Amino acid sequence: MPGPQSPALRRALLTAAATLLALPSAHALPTQSDSLAPLVNAYRANPGSCDGFPAAPAAPLDQQPALAQVRIGAGTFIESALERAGYAAAQAQAVYVTGPEDAQAAMNVLAQKYCKVLLSDRFSAIGSYREGATWTVVLARPAPPLPSATYPDWREAGRAILDEVNTARASARSCGKQAFPAAAPLSWNPALGDAALAHSRDMATGRYFSHRAKDGSQATDRALRAGYSWRRVGENIAFGQRSPREAVEGWLNSPGHCANIMNRDFTEMGAAYGVTPERQTGIIYWTQVFGAPR
Repeated sequence: MPGPQSPALRRALLTAAATLLALPSAHALPTQSDSLAPLVNAYRANPGSCDGFPAAPAAPLDQQPALAQVRIGAGTFIESALERAGYAAAQAQAVYVTGPEDAQAAMNVLAQKYCKVLLSDRFSAIGSYREGATWTVVLARPAPPLPSATYPDWREAGRAILDEVNTARASARSCGKQAFPAAAPLSWNPALGDAALAHSRDMATGRYFSHRAKDGSQATDRALRAGYSWRRVGENIAFGQRSPREAVEGWLNSPGHCANIMNRDFTEMGAAYGVTPERQTGIIYWTQVFGAPR
C-alpha cells in the first residue's frame, strides 16, 4: 500500500488591488450595484489600447448577482467575502477606485490603472457595486461544481472511478520504473464502497489526509468493519480533485497508487468522495479501496 502521496492541490488565485484618489467633499453617497459591469463589457469589446499598446477585444463577462453582493472592506480577504456571498471561485480579483462622482468617470480611471486585469481572459464573470465614494469591480471565474452536485449519489462517482480504472487496466503500462501487463477488469463491491465512503467523509470532517484514520484504523480494519472478508486489501487516497477522472489521473501519475490500480491480485473495488463542511470552498477527499475476497 503506498503512503499518503497526494497530487498537487489546485488552489484558487484570489487577490485584490486598490488605488485611492482624492476624496470629494465628505457627504453620504448612495450604494449602487452593477453599474460598472456594462461599462467593463463595453470596454472589453473595444479596448483600443492598454498601457500604451494596442489591445485585442475580449469576450464579454457574465454579470453575476452574487459578485455584486460581495463587500470587500479594509482587512477583508476576498475569499472570505466570496464565501459569504455564496460564490465558489477558481480565480477572483477585485479592483476599486475612490473619488469619481459617476460610473463613467470611475470606468475611465479603472481602464487607466487596471486595463490588463479588466481585459484578462482568466475571468468569465463580473459584479460591481458602489459604496460611498468607492467603486468596486469583482472579476471571477467560477469553480467547477463539487462532485456532490454532479454526482449527488456518491456511488455514481465511485462507479465512474471504477470505469476509469478498468480502462487503465485494459492496457499494459509502467508505474514509475515498474512495468505492468494488462489486467482483468475489477467489479464493484458495495462493502468496499462503504469503507471508502466512511474514510473519505472522516478525512473531510476532520480535515486530515492519511491512510491511518483518527481512530487508528487502517484500510484493512475499515474493510472488515464494512463487512468485507478479505484476502488482500489496498487503498488509494487523494484530495483536491474536482472529478473522478481527475482523481484517477492523479493516481496513475503516482507510481505507488498506479501499482495498486494495475495489481492483478485485486478483483474488486469500491470508491467514494467526501466534502468538507464548508461546501462552497470545500476540499474534496477521495478514497479507493481494492480487495480480493477470501
